[in-house]
Amino acid sequence: MKVQESSADALAAAEQKFGGPGFTRQQVQGGPPVIWAPADKLPQLLRYLKSEAGSPFPMLYNLTAIDERLRSHRRDQPEGDFTLAYHLFSLDRAEDICVKTALKGESPAAQSIVNIWPAANWYEREAWDMFGIVFNGHPHLRRILMPPTWEGHPLRKEHPARATEMEPYRLPEAREEKEEQALKFRPEDWGISRRHGDTDFLFLNVGPQHPGTHGLLRIVLQLDGEVIVDAVPDIGYHHRGAEKMGERQTWHTYIPYTDRIDYLGGVLNNLPYVMAVEQLAGIEVPERAQVIRVMLSELFRIASHLVWYGTFAQDVGTMSPVFYMFTDRERLFDIIAAICGDRMHPNWFRIGGVAQDLPRGWDAGVRDFLAYLPRRLQEYDRIVMQNRIFKARTKGIGAYSLKEAVEWGVTGPGLRACGLEWDLRKQRPYSGYDQFEFDIPTADAGDCYDRAAVRVAEISQSLRIISQCVENMPPGPYKAGHPLAAPPPKQRTLADIETLITHFLQAGWGPVIPPGEATAAVEAAKGINSYYLISDGGSGPYRLRIRTPSFPHLQMIPFISGGAMIPDLLAILGSIDYVLADVDR
Repeated sequence: MKVQESSADALAAAEQKFGGPGFTRQQVQGGPPVIWAPADKLPQLLRYLKSEAGSPFPMLYNLTAIDERLRSHRRDQPEGDFTLAYHLFSLDRAEDICVKTALKGESPAAQSIVNIWPAANWYEREAWDMFGIVFNGHPHLRRILMPPTWEGHPLRKEHPARATEMEPYRLPEAREEKEEQALKFRPEDWGISRRHGDTDFLFLNVGPQHPGTHGLLRIVLQLDGEVIVDAVPDIGYHHRGAEKMGERQTWHTYIPYTDRIDYLGGVLNNLPYVMAVEQLAGIEVPERAQVIRVMLSELFRIASHLVWYGTFAQDVGTMSPVFYMFTDRERLFDIIAAICGDRMHPNWFRIGGVAQDLPRGWDAGVRDFLAYLPRRLQEYDRIVMQNRIFKARTKGIGAYSLKEAVEWGVTGPGLRACGLEWDLRKQRPYSGYDQFEFDIPTADAGDCYDRAAVRVAEISQSLRIISQCVENMPPGPYKAGHPLAAPPPKQRTLADIETLITHFLQAGWGPVIPPGEATAAVEAAKGINSYYLISDGGSGPYRLRIRTPSFPHLQMIPFISGGAMIPDLLAILGSIDYVLADVDR
């Protein structure tokens, strides 16, 4: 990501206003410009950058932490045991910056910024849960991904990374009782009243369940009759420690783990990860590999949208479309399997390119699908989007404005449904997207129906991009010849012993990436997905951070469901288009 002049101006103005001891710049080879600030000036600096600077950054895009205690390479960085990193974004200029602060000691603390960005609530809870960083002034600082009874903070370096390093899990009767008690919902713990005047509120558990909540999710509703007064989402049931696993895997062997984040997005998960590694390693991806990546990414965007389309219709009572659309998805998966060798989780992108070249005759199936799907989309529009019951269930429900969307960190179709024509593939092109012609669908109301309308229109735009890939697939290599691309093409291993040894080392041990930091982002099916990687000069990441779109989107449930009816909640959940593995990681 190239540093824009206005980003530099904003940082210079911030340094002039708040500068002094503790303010330094950090040079990074990939990602936004970085400024370090002392913890005591952090809230004032962030508030200034959000709304007072001449070139403001109104969106809190990401907030995470780093355990620095075992890190060897920390050039241009102040001393500290832990680092807090605040990633801010300007949609107007398609620019971002990162503000960091160093914390010391076994019990680090910083001031909460929930009063600046409501989206910081879950991010700060996650940083406390994973690292033990206390945020003074946070309204509900408690576990968010780990069980309430968990001991320790998993992303600290002393915490085990493998189950074999821990005692075998046992659930005696006493512990089972303790776990059940810990899961009980007590309204007072969340600042929620049990009654108001002569009215006693009802508290209803929605879940933990899978049907209707698109993954295992629990939402506790505070009800006045059938009207939702408040909602408390309870996530973490799908948490598998994806970021922790990144610290124990090699750069290459972590690629299959990315498939399991948004498990409906396939290679859309691979792409930001390998792009970030390529930035760290200085690898240039060949043109053919870039176009192949674009084509597969758009095929998986359609696959993801078809699942959402059918299940959303089902959520509001239309049963037939889900069967039709899953059938269409099967046709698409036949193409994926023919190219990649697998369907939902092909694990096909590689550092420097893709795993294999396109097979002979690959375009026949793609062309058939391009001719087949438009007619089906017209039929789905008639039976779903033009259905008067569907409209009644979704129009005016769960609406938010563009300003509110930015405040909560909304990206993707949910942002475009508020009227903003913004797509990372256009505003900050990657993988050659600037060479393709396609439109950015938008809507105006920002409600459940408009979020649906945007996604439906995106399917047609993905078909346009795929058609251009088929007609203009360039010749050339499918993987970079860079020595850190992993692994080198198989056929070259038969030419000389040195290449065979390199292949063996790259496949087993993996490349050794130079020290540094990099961030890469893509416009995934559900919004912007990005990977923040830190290399300490080893064969795997020192720190791996996954910023998923579903995490901030799901945090909005209490905000957009207040005053709605219980059945409206299912429409709101379906319109968000989240996957719990994308939330919990």
